[in-house]
This record gives sequence, C-alpha cells and structure tokens, in this order.
Amino acid sequence: MVKSLPVRSAVPVEETWDLSSLISSSPDFNQQLEDLEQQAEALNKNFQGTIMDTKTITLVLTAYMTFMEKMVLLSTHANLTASTDQTNDEAQLQASKFGATAAKIGSQLSFITSELLALPTETLEKAMEESTEFRVFLKKLLRKKPYQLHPEAEKSLAAYSSTFSAPYGLYNTTKMGDIDFEDFEVNGQKYPLSYGSFEGDWEAETNTELRRAAFDAFSKKLKEYQQTTAKTYDMQLQMEKTTADLRGYDSIFDFLLFSQEVDRSLYDRQIDLITSELAPHMRKYAKLLQKVHGLDQMTFADLKISLDPSYEPEITVAESKQYIDDALSIMGPDYLEMVDRSYSERWIDFAQNKGKSTGAFCSSPYGDHPYILISWTGRMNEVFVLAHELGHAGHFYHAHQEQNIFNGRPSLYFIEAPSTMNEMLVANHLLKNSEDPKFKRWVISSIVARTYYHNFVTHLLEAAYQRKVYERIDAGQSVNAGILNSIKRGVLEEFWGDTVEINEGAELTWMRQPHYYMGLYPYTYSAGLTISTQVSKRILKEGQPAVDEWLEVLKAGGTKNPVELAQMAGVDITSEQPLRDTIAYIGELIDELVKLTEEIEAE
Repeated sequence: MVKSLPVRSAVPVEETWDLSSLISSSPDFNQQLEDLEQQAEALNKNFQGTIMDTKTITLVLTAYMTFMEKMVLLSTHANLTASTDQTNDEAQLQASKFGATAAKIGSQLSFITSELLALPTETLEKAMEESTEFRVFLKKLLRKKPYQLHPEAEKSLAAYSSTFSAPYGLYNTTKMGDIDFEDFEVNGQKYPLSYGSFEGDWEAETNTELRRAAFDAFSKKLKEYQQTTAKTYDMQLQMEKTTADLRGYDSIFDFLLFSQEVDRSLYDRQIDLITSELAPHMRKYAKLLQKVHGLDQMTFADLKISLDPSYEPEITVAESKQYIDDALSIMGPDYLEMVDRSYSERWIDFAQNKGKSTGAFCSSPYGDHPYILISWTGRMNEVFVLAHELGHAGHFYHAHQEQNIFNGRPSLYFIEAPSTMNEMLVANHLLKNSEDPKFKRWVISSIVARTYYHNFVTHLLEAAYQRKVYERIDAGQSVNAGILNSIKRGVLEEFWGDTVEINEGAELTWMRQPHYYMGLYPYTYSAGLTISTQVSKRILKEGQPAVDEWLEVLKAGGTKNPVELAQMAGVDITSEQPLRDTIAYIGELIDELVKLTEEIEAE
C-alpha cells in the first residue's frame, strides 16, 4: 500500500547519493563561487581583444576549458542538491545564486565566442588543422557563424541567461513546491497521494477502483494549477521564438534542431511514422489489457497497468544489482566496474521523499562520476528504469575518459540510444534465461509497457503535441491552458481511436512533463530507441564484434553527428527502414503477448 512520503532529513543516508566529490559544504560552495567569478574576470582581462591568430585561439580555449571544468562541478552540485528537495529553501537559494552568478560569468566570457567568430573563416580552419584538441569545438562554432549577433548583443543575452531559465525553475516550483495533494477516499478509506506516489504506484495499481480514483484526484488537483503552468510554458515558448527570430533562423524548429545536428525531415519522420503506423499495434495491446483485466471499458487511466500484476515481483535495491550485472556483463569488465561503483560509492539517489523531482535522470559532470536520481518503489520494472539511467552513465563515463569537456556530449538526437540500449540488454538477458510462458510474458510485457510504451508512445505523443504547439508559436500566436488541453486531447484521441476512452484529466498530462522546457527533446527518445533496437539485435546475433563497435560509439562522445554515430554502430538513420523495422518489432512483441496469454489461459 502507498505510504505518505517522509521529509528528506528522515531518509536513511544509504538511500541517498554522496555529492562530496563535487563539493564538501555550503561555505565551501560560496567560496568556490567567488573564486569562479574572479577567474572569469581574469580570463576577461587577459584575453579580451587579443584573439587574433591560431596561437591565441589555442591559448584562450585552453584557459576556457580549464575554467569550464571547474564551473560544471559547481553547477552540478547546485542542481542536484535542489533536485532532491524542492522544499529546502537553502538548496533552492543556492541554486538561484549559482544561476545568477553563471549569468554574470557568461556575459563576461561571451567575448570568446564573439571574437572567434569575428575572425576570417580561413583562420578558424587553420586553427582546426593545427589543434586536434579544439577541432570539433571550432567546427561546431563555425556552423553558428550565420546566426551570431553583435558582440554587445551576445553579451547582453548572456547576462539574461538565468532569467531565460526562469520558466523551467518556476514550473518545478509550482509542481514540486506548491502543489499539495490531499488524501483521496474510496469506500470510506483514505489513501495518500503525491506526484511521486501517483507516477510510481497509483498509475499501475491493480485495483481498478483505486487506480481510477487516484487518477481523478490527481487530475483534479493539477487542474487547479493549469492557468499558472500554461502561462509559465508560454513564457518559455515566446522566449524561444524571440531568440529564433533575433538570430535569423527561418523557423523556431530550425533554431531548436540546429544544435541537434539533424534536419527537419528526421524530426518529422519520427512523429509521422510512429503516430500512423504504431497506433494499430498499441491499440491491440490496449485491448489485450482490457480483456485480461476484465475491464468494462479501457480508459486513459488504465494504460499503465501490468499485463500480469500477480507476476510482478518485488525487488530490493541490492537484488537489482545482480540483475543489472548479469544483463550488462556482455558490455565488458570496464562497464561492469562502473555499475558496481555506482552502487558501492553511492552515485544513485534511491530515496522517496517529499519535494524530490519526479521520474529519473542521470547527470554526468565532466571531471567527476555520473549521478542518478530515481525514487525506488520496489517494483521489478524499476530494474529497467535503473538500467536506462546507467546507460546514460556508461555513455558519459566512457566519453569523458576519451574526450575533452567540449567534445564529451553528443547531439540530443542520439542521447537516448545508450540508455534504451541497456533496457534492451536487460530484456534480452531475462528472455534467454527462462522458457516459462508466464515469465516470458512478464518480460515481453515489461519491454512493451516500460521500454516501448514509455519511449515510443508516451514521449512520442508528447512530441506530436509539442510540434502542434510550436506551429502555433511559429505563426506568431500564444497558448493558454484551454488551448494546450485541446491540443493534448486531440493528439491522444487520434492515436488511441475508439479503443481507449480519453477520460477527463487525460488532457492535463502536458502539465506533468519537464521535457517541454528542454527544446525538441521528447521525440529523441524514439529516435534513440530506434537506433538501440537495431544495435541490440546485432549484439544478439553477432556478439562481441557488435559490442566492441558500440563501445567505440560511446567513446566518440560528441565528436560526430547523429548520422555518423549511428553509422559507426551499423545503422543508417538517413532512411526510414530502421524505424519501420522497429515498429514491426514492437508489433511482433505484442502478437507474442497475445499468443502467450492464450496459452496461459488455456492451461
């Protein structure tokens, strides 16, 4: 049964992450922040107006790289501390202080980019030839040349960076600080409700009456904050539109896709093909859930239930490690050592507490190890969630060993491939080790419900909704709660057809997702999973050679664009074939679930 969440201070320390390698104490944080400001001033004083030739390019970038390595550690400490407790005033003030200081520093150092881009292209190309260290950085910088503004304009925009990130901060404050869910009541008994308990437990609750009551109570409370949340989101959208126009991009889509290093066709293909071709498979899955659970009708509130809840084992944190070690052993000893350290050295925050950010994420600061946030409820499907985040950790763990801070991070388009790859490896391992129909059905339903539903359906429908929102913004319009609700409901109804009743409250799911403050992020989950599905098939078929190629992809970090990275792994994402193959594979999995269910019911 779901329990009320404890405050952060009451959580056992072994369930929390250890941030001491980032920084040791609050006074130390303030001192280091002061030191950073002074170092930024020194950089400005020593180099502004001096970047004339290849020699000074190398000098300034070497100094800037060292500075950024220090700044990233401090930034990570501020953000991670705030993410575990939105009700902790000290942590929130510290994060705000860092944001304000970072904006000031960004303004002081904006001259580096401005002066580099003011140089003749030939000079930058010569610097690229002379310096392998900064070749990729300068190549990416050159792409920005057509969109670079006057140095004083760049300096002013950088000074406002903390203001530009304010909508996301406001969204989190509303979501995790202000919204306080009351207990909900069913048949005279009260049950506790929170963001974490709803998304971690109530959505998958096997008792239909409880699950739907929790959904109604959750939606009712969200609705009270829809106007503020919509206004916050509109601020973000208008800021992005203004920036796109200022910099001379043809559209807001071109602006947001620029840093992803992919063109509009790859973006649209993911949304269009999946919306049309995956929908029939997922409707079949929804009908299977309805039949197995004996539901009078299938509603949006029922889509996250397990196909066989009686077979979903509880699992401890300690037990999860054995599953993950066994599944990821194919990745080799270095990878497994990283996994072992993540447990023993407390890289992972497992605790459930009030004010903690929802969902799960991995933060991988350059110069330190990765950190993973998850709220562990003990459900077996969280092995997939943890494996996913360890995929991000393994990616940057390898990339940072091989690349400098400028080259470590690949395009957002590719970012979810290593994470979803780990989910596939866990599923493949579990399937290999049992012929029991019930166990096989549980594993396949976990792949469908967790890996594919979450990444190919939930995030993809967010992307379809997001595209419609940005089309409005690009046309010079704005949004409010009513418009956002209407768009979200329309996307859900188009995908699920008459198979699923989109009950009241489903339209408010746009309020739950922080990804909308991160550009065109949601569609990249399906893009990454398309790549990882194809590579995981290669690993199953070819073994070590495919693993070795994948490890080289991880080590490459951001030195290649998404098309090149996928090519390294043997996948051609310039064609629609990998996506069609992946959609067909999901269809095969769902057909197998129908078949296994018939076998089990016939026994």
